[in-house]
Parts: sequence; structure tokens; C-alpha cells
Amino acid sequence: MANILTLGEIMLRLSTPVGERIAHSSAFAAHYGGGEANVAISLANFGHQVSFASKVPENALGDAVLHHLRSYGVDCRHLLRGGSRLGTYYIETGVGERAARVVYDRAGSSFAQMADNEWSEELFDGVDIFHLSGITPALSSTWRKLLVTLIKEAKAAGCKISFDINYRGKLWSTDEARVYLQEVLPYVDYCSAGKLDAQVFMDIPAAEKEEADDSYYYQEMHRKYPNIKLFYATNRQVFSASHNQLTGSLWHEGNYVVSATHEIHPIVDRVGGGDAFSAGILHGLLTNKADQAIIDFATAASALKHTIHGDCNQFTEAEVTEFLAVGSGKIIR
Repeated sequence: MANILTLGEIMLRLSTPVGERIAHSSAFAAHYGGGEANVAISLANFGHQVSFASKVPENALGDAVLHHLRSYGVDCRHLLRGGSRLGTYYIETGVGERAARVVYDRAGSSFAQMADNEWSEELFDGVDIFHLSGITPALSSTWRKLLVTLIKEAKAAGCKISFDINYRGKLWSTDEARVYLQEVLPYVDYCSAGKLDAQVFMDIPAAEKEEADDSYYYQEMHRKYPNIKLFYATNRQVFSASHNQLTGSLWHEGNYVVSATHEIHPIVDRVGGGDAFSAGILHGLLTNKADQAIIDFATAASALKHTIHGDCNQFTEAEVTEFLAVGSGKIIR
């Protein structure tokens, strides 16, 4: 199996019980997660050698992060210790017509405070894919510069760059993200980006025909960034916070494929669904699956993630494959 490195912030997530609001809740469910860490865990579950690079405090919460990652087989040799605190975020769990709400408490975290590259020169040794997201550069101007430096070092070491735009409007503006992405995307090989990303961040005009599928946007994004050989995204039809339809699409060197639509009802926990999808795409690439098999597997992995609590996916390659073969809701005997 391949060797993957992911880098980003991991945080403590505190979620309200269904039906309670943050301001009135007396109990919260605790989980550890973050986009890049979630991708690392999924890929480890699929049998790959995965390392996660980040920084957590030298206290019990930092210890808990280590335990969480190691319990899934993620290599933590690049998980630095030190700094002030572990970032936290709160989720007011959505239900029915009421959407989930997020409150961040991550300012001054150990990871966000990093000003220089604290990792050794061996960070990219033997690494095939370096996976990142747009959440990290949204944390600070310092991280925007540092991430570009790390990407250039990874490219020089022969790594493929995987980048999930993963825009967070509570962390930075669309204008800030657009300017930064123009600097980063020329180095990217695989990119999670959809129709809205194309229009908002890459200035690609809307398709003339309303019925045009996402292949138009993928082709135009590739025309603008010919170095990116693969684009992928999900199309989510939201009926309520607990009832969604999910379809995946992928554009790979001119070939456009779409998955079957998954009816997810009820949703147990939507957080991390996109990370499970990204991991499924990378797994398919690394195991040389055909494009249709890649998108089918990735979308199924994402659909399964919606059925469990916490940020990370807990399913193996065999379990996702079995789910695809058997179909949803049937008893596995």
C-alpha cells in the first residue's frame, strides 16, 4: 500500500444531544477530529501507511489525541507537542428543519500558533501523497506562507499534492480564499472542488445551459489549472438536517463519472462525511481502480460515515465493498 502524509489541525469537538441548544445544554459528547486527521484515519482503515502532522499541547488532551489517532493505526511520529492549548469547537446538533450550528474556540491553539516549520527534513521521505485542505491557510497569514513552503518542499521530494478546498466562511472571506488558491492550485495534482468552488474561487462563469452537468466546471477548472489531473465533489440534496441524498462525481483526465445516489435517512452525524469521501477517492487512485469504481467506493464510504457518531469514518475497505454489493439497510449475516 501507499504512504500518505496529511497535515492540519485536530481539535476537541463537543456536541449537544439531539434536541438541545448549546446555550441550554448541560452535557456534551466529546470527539476528536479535523479534516486532515479524518482522512488519515479512513486511509489507515483502508490499509495504507498514513502519517498525520500537527501540533497538540503537552497535556491530557494532547495525550487523548495521540490515543485517538493511534487506535486507528495512524503514524504519529510527526505529531509535535507543545504550545498553549488544543483547539475546540462546539456543534449544536441539527434535526429536522433546524440546521446544525458550529461555534469555534480555536484561537491561540498549539497548531495555530506555529510560525515556522518545526518538522525535520525527513517529513516527506517516502511519501507518495501529501494531503491538505483550505482550512489550514484560513487560520492565519503565517500559516498561508508556511503551507506554500511545505507544498513546494513536498513537490521537490516527488510527492503528489492532494488539496480539498473545504472553504469555511467563519474562518476567512471568499476574497482571501480566492487570492490564496490562485497561489496554491498550480502545485496541486488532485483537488476536491465543485461547481460553487469553480464559480466563486476560480472565476469560471456559470454554464449557459441550466441542465449542464458538473463536467463543464471540471473541464473549465482543468483548463485554468492543467496540472490538476483529477477533480471530485459531492452533490448533496438536503431535505432536512436528518435526511439528505448524496451523489458523487469525478473528473479524471477528461473522463467524467457519477455515482449512484444514496438516500441517507436518518443521518446520525454528518460531520466528516466529506473527509470520508476524499479518503475514498485517494484510496481508489492508490489501488488503481477504474474511475467508476473509485467514485462508487468513495460515495459509499461517505454515506456510511453519516451513520456513526464522531468525526472519523470507522469502516474498512471490505465493509465499504460489502455495503456496495449488498445494498443499504440489509442485514449482514
